[in-house]
Amino acid sequence: MTNSTTDTDIQIDHQAIYAKLAATHAIKSTQVEAFAKLYDEGASVPFIARYRKEHTGGLDDEILRGLEKSLIAERDLAARRQKILGLLAAQNVLTDELGERVNAASTKLELEEIYQPYRPRRRSVAARAKLAGLEPIAHAVLAGQNPAAALEGYVPPETLTDDKGETFEADFGDLDKQIIGIQAIILDEWATALDLLDKVRTGFNATASIRSELIGEEKREAGEKFKDYFEHTEPFAKLSNHRLLAMLRGRQQNVLVLHVDGEDEPFVEMILRHFEIDPKAANGEFLTDTAKKLWLVKWRSQIEHRLLTERRLAAEADAIAVFAENLKHLLMVAPTGRKVILGVDPGYSHGVKMAVIDGMGEVLATDTVYPFKPHNKLDEAKASIEALIQAHQVELVAIGNGTASRESEELVKSIIREASLPAKALVVSEAGASVYSASGIASQELPDLDVSVRGAVSIARRLQDPLSELVKVEPKAIGVGQYQHDVNQTELESSLDKVTEDCVNAVGVDVNTASPAILAHISGLNKNVAQQIVEYRRTHGAFTNREELKNVPRLGVKTFEQAAGFLRIKDGDEPLDTTGVHPESYGLVYEILTKHNKSLDEVLGNEELTKALNDSSDNFSQLATVLNELAKPAHDPRGEFRTAKFRDDVNEIKDLKVGMTLEGVVTNVTAFGCFVDVGVHQDGLVHISELSDGFVTNPTDVVKPQDIVTVRVISVDEARGRIGFSMKSEKSATSETQTKDAQVKPKSDKPKRKTSDKQRRSNQPTPKGAPQKTIGSLGALLQQAGLGK
Repeated sequence: MTNSTTDTDIQIDHQAIYAKLAATHAIKSTQVEAFAKLYDEGASVPFIARYRKEHTGGLDDEILRGLEKSLIAERDLAARRQKILGLLAAQNVLTDELGERVNAASTKLELEEIYQPYRPRRRSVAARAKLAGLEPIAHAVLAGQNPAAALEGYVPPETLTDDKGETFEADFGDLDKQIIGIQAIILDEWATALDLLDKVRTGFNATASIRSELIGEEKREAGEKFKDYFEHTEPFAKLSNHRLLAMLRGRQQNVLVLHVDGEDEPFVEMILRHFEIDPKAANGEFLTDTAKKLWLVKWRSQIEHRLLTERRLAAEADAIAVFAENLKHLLMVAPTGRKVILGVDPGYSHGVKMAVIDGMGEVLATDTVYPFKPHNKLDEAKASIEALIQAHQVELVAIGNGTASRESEELVKSIIREASLPAKALVVSEAGASVYSASGIASQELPDLDVSVRGAVSIARRLQDPLSELVKVEPKAIGVGQYQHDVNQTELESSLDKVTEDCVNAVGVDVNTASPAILAHISGLNKNVAQQIVEYRRTHGAFTNREELKNVPRLGVKTFEQAAGFLRIKDGDEPLDTTGVHPESYGLVYEILTKHNKSLDEVLGNEELTKALNDSSDNFSQLATVLNELAKPAHDPRGEFRTAKFRDDVNEIKDLKVGMTLEGVVTNVTAFGCFVDVGVHQDGLVHISELSDGFVTNPTDVVKPQDIVTVRVISVDEARGRIGFSMKSEKSATSETQTKDAQVKPKSDKPKRKTSDKQRRSNQPTPKGAPQKTIGSLGALLQQAGLGK
């Protein structure tokens, strides 16, 4: 594993980075340094978290993932900082004050803003004006002269030659262009007043609002899902991340146009005061106009861009974090274990696809029946399903939750009831099953099965072992994200890959049964090595011990060190191979057993005895780590399997009535609440305000994907396919209603106080035809001011 450091690292103060990260994550600098050293050597986060606790002081994988992200970001920031310092020094503009400011920058956005005024622009108006000899005249104007007077005697050159020896037309032959050149030079100089920029930005950000509107009437019908934002204004200070992402999506789909609204005059006044401009002086009118241009042309667009970018990045980071958290809980859903399962992929015209798998996930039989419209072969379907269940002694029936799910569930349950079969029917999420069916992985695993039947196999396997099956599907296809297509896709994929890696390694895999898909997520392995392991297994038979892994092509010493502890071998030569004890510690285990005159059989799974064997005071020593693994050999952190029970009389959205109480499964958690499947083909929303009787800041504090919850129906919009649920107690809901009713005051006979003109103006959107600032309009403003390229 590598990180993104570069040759500029020799100039980076790594100790300063470690100190900063230690403070940020509330740990010791030595812990950060130890992690960084291991990480730079190629150790994975799961490996460090489990097998190098003595180095990091017991930091868990969650903290280490945060450190990994922060370390990469800080090193990248430091490298860019050094690059900018070098560029400023090369221009001979690097002062102590500017250097301190660069060193204090905490984000790349801030760094680039500091560097912006000094960024070379060879053919800019200011650069050409300086070459034309207008810089001394600009300074004369700043000293108090009127521009026209300062230009007396100025003879413009016909051509200019830049620092690269290229010659071009000067274009400063008339007075207007000369004045524009002088103003451009002054604007460039004023733009370096970064302390002033900080003040105006802080003031603007505190009061700015975002405004969205329909881009045109022709988009009204097509953009119906964005109708809440057709005429919407909201202060940035109150803007939630998910609403910003919704507006940005509307803009991306060419339905909405976004504006940043805010005042101008107060900030122009701040600029005038800062540069001590006297409007009545000889240069007053010109410098006042220049101050306005500094705000309107240069700074306001820059501030808007940074504000919107920072808010967008924060919103994307939040969305990615929500997706990652949801994926983690979905992957860590408890498996049913090695049971014979009938997978059912429901459908109408194309039939109900079925596949039976054994306890190892191998396909025993497949079939397709057509019990529903338009075929209506109900009796034939019932006979086929009953025969499959009886012939293979099916224990569980996994029914996908898509089209015809409830009808299929009722059909299967009726067969089980009528035939008194011991099987149990369950509805499971089929999200991503169709993606898997058409994937290369499915073609390799199920080459003899039709694509349409592979989905049924996946549905059965994801009930048997969700983790092993879901790793075969691209996380984005599983559908547990919030605005997942609107965020930075590289960062999203990286985050989800790390979540998957952590989950797979937390559980561990049986190297003799694991698929290449799940092996690829084991610490130290990749797709190529995972495939080599499977090929070796096919050629030489099952692995009998971990040492044999060293014979696998491309699995070197370092890879073995990273992976071995997470690869389990059952019924092999070495009992410790079934545990999470790393091979490097086998000698220590047998040394301990000999020292205390105990056998491995006595110690394995005996928590009391393993505690007694620990004579070290260091809870994170290698000894403590080994004994913890012995106490819980092959521990599966995923818990026990549970499922929700849907009501038999509720099959479609039209069956829902306000006040109904239902059991359901949480399918997705977002920043504004969670979605729950109650078996009507449409998930309902439990808004964050309805999650609990108490105040909820973060929905993930209350619910996780695949949680089984009880909800009460509070609204049904059949036309729009929207369902509102509440998880509040009925007592709390009744109390709230009574409180709201008590707060409704009778109408007063007193006339309403009139709203002032000023208040009305502040509450209204900018009228058409009035000056507006639209995101992305900097170039147009520059051209209007004569300062464009």
